[in-house]
Amino acid sequence: MYQRHTTSPLGDVLLAATPQGLAGVWFVHRQEHLPDSSQWVTDNAHPTLMAAATQLCEYFDGQRQTFEIELQPAWGTPFQRAVWRALQRIPYGHTSTYGGIAHDIDKSKAVRAVGAAIGQNPHSIIVPCHRVLGANGSLTGFAGGLDRKKHLLALEATHA
Repeated sequence: MYQRHTTSPLGDVLLAATPQGLAGVWFVHRQEHLPDSSQWVTDNAHPTLMAAATQLCEYFDGQRQTFEIELQPAWGTPFQRAVWRALQRIPYGHTSTYGGIAHDIDKSKAVRAVGAAIGQNPHSIIVPCHRVLGANGSLTGFAGGLDRKKHLLALEATHA
């Protein structure tokens, strides 16, 4: 696994890649949300990591609404990957709910499991888990913190 750190208006971000694609994007604010990267190789020139850093910068500048990066989840169950694919179908500037995602993957009764899968999303921002709200429209769980979630939603509302 290759890694690179980059900065964003919301703090430092850890990027990880395999030869097959981008494996993860995490805010570095809390260690408990980060994978153990002690054995990963730092490679600031890795093409996938460079592309991810550039596209994230464009996103934060309001110049990018979709990401064009091959994703290679290094982990995740088939159910989690189905949830993460559903997240990618939420348009920029829009939101969904946990129940909406459960319905989208034909698991309407699995709302809590959907929430757990969203909480394990390894591709923050790029797989937009920040676009998922509680059933009543409230801001709920985000590994990057609710302040970051609020900022991301406001950014997208401004540039949609």
